[in-house]
Formats: sequence, structure tokens, C-alpha cells
Amino acid sequence: MGTGELLRYWRDVRRCTQLNLSLMSGVSQRHISFIESGRSSPSRHTLLDLAESLDIPLRDRNSLLLSAGFAPMYPEGTWEDEDMMGVTTALKRMLHYAEPYPAVVMDRYWNVLMTNDALPRLFNCFTNASAWGEPHNILHAIFDPARLRPHIAGWNDLAISLIQRVYREAVGRHVDEQTLALLESLLGYPGVPAEWKNPRGLESVMTSPVVPLALTKDGRTLRFFSMVTTVGTPQTVAGQELRLECMLPVDAETERLHRALMERELSARGSQNETIGSGRK
Repeated sequence: MGTGELLRYWRDVRRCTQLNLSLMSGVSQRHISFIESGRSSPSRHTLLDLAESLDIPLRDRNSLLLSAGFAPMYPEGTWEDEDMMGVTTALKRMLHYAEPYPAVVMDRYWNVLMTNDALPRLFNCFTNASAWGEPHNILHAIFDPARLRPHIAGWNDLAISLIQRVYREAVGRHVDEQTLALLESLLGYPGVPAEWKNPRGLESVMTSPVVPLALTKDGRTLRFFSMVTTVGTPQTVAGQELRLECMLPVDAETERLHRALMERELSARGSQNETIGSGRK
């Protein structure tokens, strides 16, 4: 797409008229119209003002700049790059502080980047998480019948809520091709209605203010809700796309059951290590 087409596209995504965009950005409506029609070439500063007003994701702001012949402004890179060291160090610290409850750092597509020790320990109480293989993705772990799904009470309500979150929490509220591919793969699992792909079809589906992840074990249910943290005022693409999710107990009963489950898991792991150690003598 050219610059004008991209600008018009993002205006349509945001359901923003040229007049409203003009009022938000300080760029005249006439100039916006000329940019979209190709009759005017915007300056770099003008493009950045328009992109900020439309809340265009940083990755797509780079594409907008490139379309007009300007160099990208926001470094892409990865979360492991040296310039992200401060952010990743803070995330690791927050993962540690979340103990004894599970926490995970994900990218915009729910791929697992880092976890604390509590997350795999909890999941391994229900299924052999080490045998899951690719993809290491939270949504696949919940939708796949070979992973957590058989152990989730009220799976249908949780799944609907998560699909809604995929649309609602897409970076810049923009569902890109990779997000659509993720949704397509989730819809391929058994028992997932095809109409869930249409976000408007889900608008009439009422969900609770908090839809917990409810895991059943030995006839008892542990209920967790999520707290999501993102990087404030990110200046890199990778920084904007990081998300830390902490799972916290909904009630005192879950807190008690979780503590007992972790103590049992730790005891079993210790016994296993002793057996391995004695076998080596």
C-alpha cells in the first residue's frame, strides 16, 4: 500500500473521519485529504502526528514511514536484544515476585517467552507439560485436548472469553494476519465453533467480569484470574508487544489447595531425586 492508502486504512480501522483526525492531530482536513488521494506528500513529522493520533502500533508506524520514503523510527529487534536488557531484567524480577503463583511473559501472539518456576510446576500437576512440544503458546495449551483442556472446568466460557481477548488486546486493537492465523489454528481443534472467528458473533455472548481458569484435580477445583502488565511508553516494537500475565487465586480455597498441591509436587520431586541419586551409587 502507498502512504495515502495506509492512512485511509488506519482511519477506517479506528472509525475516524478526516475531520476528527484533523481535530486530534492538528493537521488540516484538507491536507489529510490530499495525502490520502496522493496529491500531497506529508512530512515525517506530519506522519508521526497522524500515527500517534490514530494509535497505530509501532511496527505499523515504521511501515507508514517507509511508504513515504522515510527511515523507520522504532527499532524492531527482539526481547532478548541488549537494548531491552533493562526491560527483561525487570520482567524476570516480576516473575520472581509473583511466586508462589504462576506468571508468564508472552509476545503479542501468546507465545511463551519466559515463566517463573510456579507455572510449569502447576501445569505438571495436571499434565506432562514437558511433552507438549511446539508451539509453546498459552492459547494452544488451553484449546488443545491433549494439553490442559480436559482439566479445565467451564472450558467453553473460558475459551469464548479468550477469543474475545485476542481481538480486544491485539496490539493497537488491530488484528493482523498472524493473529488471524493463530485464531484459525485454534478453531481447528475439536469442539470449537467456527463462528467464534467472527468477533461480531461474540459480541452478544455475555461473560462474567472475570472468567477464571478453573483447573480440576481429584474432584477439587482451583480458580485463577489474570492480571496483565504491559510496558509503559514503549519506544521499540519488541517492547510494545511484550505482556506479563500473573495468575492469582480467586478465593481462599484456591489459595489453600494451590499451596497443598505445590507442597505435594515438591515432595514428589525430592523423592524422585533421592531415588535417582541412590541408583547412581
